[in-house]
Amino acid sequence: MDLEKNIVPKEKGVVVITGASAGVGRACVRAFADRGYAVAIMSRGEEGMAAAQKEAAQRGQRAVFLKVDVADAEEVEAAAEKIEQELGPITVWVNNAMNSVFSPIKKMRAEEYKRVTGVTYLGQVNGALSALKRMLPRDKRCIVFVGSALAYRGIPLQSAYCGAKHAVEGFYDSLRTELMHDKSKVKISTVQLPALNTTQFGFVKSRLPNKPKPMGTIYQPEVAADAIVFAAEHGRREIIVGWSTLKAIVGNKIAPWYADWVLAKTGIQGQQTDEPEDPDRKHNLWEPLPGDHGAHGPFGDGAKTFSFVLWLSKNRMVFWGVLLLLLLCLVFWIILD
Repeated sequence: MDLEKNIVPKEKGVVVITGASAGVGRACVRAFADRGYAVAIMSRGEEGMAAAQKEAAQRGQRAVFLKVDVADAEEVEAAAEKIEQELGPITVWVNNAMNSVFSPIKKMRAEEYKRVTGVTYLGQVNGALSALKRMLPRDKRCIVFVGSALAYRGIPLQSAYCGAKHAVEGFYDSLRTELMHDKSKVKISTVQLPALNTTQFGFVKSRLPNKPKPMGTIYQPEVAADAIVFAAEHGRREIIVGWSTLKAIVGNKIAPWYADWVLAKTGIQGQQTDEPEDPDRKHNLWEPLPGDHGAHGPFGDGAKTFSFVLWLSKNRMVFWGVLLLLLLCLVFWIILD
């Protein structure tokens, strides 16, 4: 672990971000630092974490990084203890770390399901337990769970990831109801993400003949980071990013049979580029890939930097106010006509 000495007098608090060396987590480091938080960077890739720490320091914020496998509850707990010793009480905990395997189920192995579940699901559970241990006695702060449209709708070739994200949603619902029953002031929020232009498509293990790609409308990771910061500061039950995410969630509730049919026809090719994959390409299922990989993947062309669905969520009072005004105008127009 390393620690920057550039201490800002007026910090908003201390945020822990798991999976923060690259992708969405890396974008979150910058977003929270810009908002005035000291940042604890938790991941496995040391070069990426060191670079993320520098980005936080460049924004005038204290930052530490810790090499942690979130699938190991003892490592997570030891890191949480060290963070509070170095930075102070944890204000926000962002459960972002994930792992995946692109593969047909018939070719998957039991140990791969165990690993993806350990990181993508139990990693969020382990983070929540360590955060709650510190937040419940203080009766405040916020935990953010990073979800996905795939928490509601499974797709082909990503069964391990989809199963883990479904599990996160079940755990989240249980925890939320318990906190409500206990009248706790600790807030939790979940952010459901769309396809993103992140590094994961070059990281995860793949058995596909061609290189994997995001399916559907692609957004830049900064959009996800914006939603996660908003969730942390407002404690909303759920934040949905992207029309594609909203469509997947609502559509699957209304007509799951139609989603089955569409994904059976388009879901295999829709997750692959036309470029052949190297069958010996290194992946990060068991060990991190060396180097600093940043936040962005190779799918930036056409990737969206704005989500209208997210804007509506963040500005829902404005939306409902305008809608009410329009309805009143309609009523007066009918009466006076």
